[in-house]
This record gives sequence, C-alpha cells and structure tokens, in this order.
Amino acid sequence: MKVGFIGLGAMGSAMASNLIKAGHDVTVWNRSPGATEPLASLGAKVVRSADRAAQGEVLFSMLANDQAMRDVLLAGGLLDGMDQGTVHVNHATISVALAKELADEHATRGIQYVAAPVFGRPDVAAAGKLNILAAGKPMIIERVRPLLEAMGSRIWPMGDAPERANVVKIAGNFMLGAAIESMAEASALARAHGVSAADFLEVMTGTLFAAPAYQGYARLIAAQRYKPAGFALPLGYKDIGLALTAADALRVPLPLAGLLRDSLLEALAAGDEDVDWSVMAEVAARRARLDEREL
Repeated sequence: MKVGFIGLGAMGSAMASNLIKAGHDVTVWNRSPGATEPLASLGAKVVRSADRAAQGEVLFSMLANDQAMRDVLLAGGLLDGMDQGTVHVNHATISVALAKELADEHATRGIQYVAAPVFGRPDVAAAGKLNILAAGKPMIIERVRPLLEAMGSRIWPMGDAPERANVVKIAGNFMLGAAIESMAEASALARAHGVSAADFLEVMTGTLFAAPAYQGYARLIAAQRYKPAGFALPLGYKDIGLALTAADALRVPLPLAGLLRDSLLEALAAGDEDVDWSVMAEVAARRARLDEREL
C-alpha cells in the first residue's frame, strides 16, 4: 500500500520502519530533515514538504503536541491539500478538544480520520509490539488494520468518536505517571532507612506489582538511568496537563494529577529536559535530602 508518514521522532521513526519492512511503499517527511536518513536507507522516499507525503492512500502522523498538529495540518494547509477519500491516521497524544476539532475538520473536507494513539516505548515500537488504540468509523479502521498490525501486537477499538481513543491514551499516561510517582516516593522512604532502591523495587515488582509498567520503570529508577529518554520529561508534563484540562472540562476532580504535574514541573525547574520522566525519582530523593543522609 502507498502510505505517507510525518513526524519522525523516536516513536514515529520506529513505526515507519516497520511499515517499510512489511513491504509498503512509504514516503516520509519530518520538520528536522536529519531524522529521515535512516528511513531512506531502508527504502523510504523522502520529501521536503508534508503535503508531498500525503499523496498516498493513507497518511500517518506522529507529531509532538497540539501546536505541532495545528501548525502542520491546519495552519500549514495540509488538510486542505489532501484528496477526499484519503485516510489520516493520527498517532499523536493530543488534547480531547483538538481531537474533536480535528474530527470536524476532516469531515468537512471529506477526509477519513482515525485517532490511533499508542502505548509503548521506542523499543516496543521498533519490535512492532505497540498496543494501538483506534477510534473512528469501523469500516475505515478495518481498511487500515493491516497497516496498524505491522506496527502493533494488538489493536484496541474505542468506538466511532475519535476523541475516545485520545481520552484513553491520556488517562493511561496519567496512570503511568502515578505508578512512577508512587515508586519514586516509596523508594525514597526505603533508601532513607538503608534499603537500596534496587532491592526494594525488585521485591515490589516481583510480588505485589509484577506488571510491565512497574517493572520497566523500576529498572530505570533502580539504575538511575534516565538517558536516553524513552518518554521525555517534557512530554510527560504535557500529558498530565492534558489530563487536567480534560478533567476540568467536565468537572472531574483529579487531585493526584495535580501532584504529578508539580513533581514533573519541579524536575523541569531543576534543569532536567532530555531525560525520561522516571526522573521523578530524583525529585523524591531531593525532597528527602537523601544525598546528605547517605554521605
């Protein structure tokens, strides 16, 4: 199938590479051209503008945030230049408000739209084992299912309204943030009493919390390995903000989300940018002044 892919960060690049490996004719574009080079070596066609990547049957996008989506799709005129009948599959984690707006903008132009945010870090994306949420018209989701299956291990239908997939993604990331914060604070407590984070988290993730999300982030916290970032701190801060905004719109109290936002903001204020959001463990350690205790 002839497809385009725009937005080639760590996740987008890994996903596009799997489409190429599955034998599809893939055209790629990225605002920073250097990211296209590895995909070109795999056989992708590189173009200099987003609209040139939207000439196939399906366009995939994995842009960073709401502003990037607006800049490229709306202000940049990409939607206006797409042919009616083209399917746009958007993998980005965006606000519920923008998700609804994009659904309307696509419908007005006769462009089919599927919201398909994903769960999984770059290594999972590279292995083609993402969990992909999919919301939109069932017949359109079925049309693109073979493409989604090239990138993921399971497709989770979320109904006809595209914003439903985005709500699930935002709520899921909120739960991940809560898991990291709980491990960060509990590890600080254990360390203050002479138990290493590695020993404590090995027990927890081997017993009460033997789940992939806890186990994966526990390894990062135990090793204090926050680079390279699988999910960068600014993105985590953005997603918790999206959860709070979505909650505010319908008056859903999320007191824990406010705490998470403050922890992430504290990490950002300390100068942490290009690190994984599990660096919240360092915030908990600083609050407890563990470095002073352990000298």
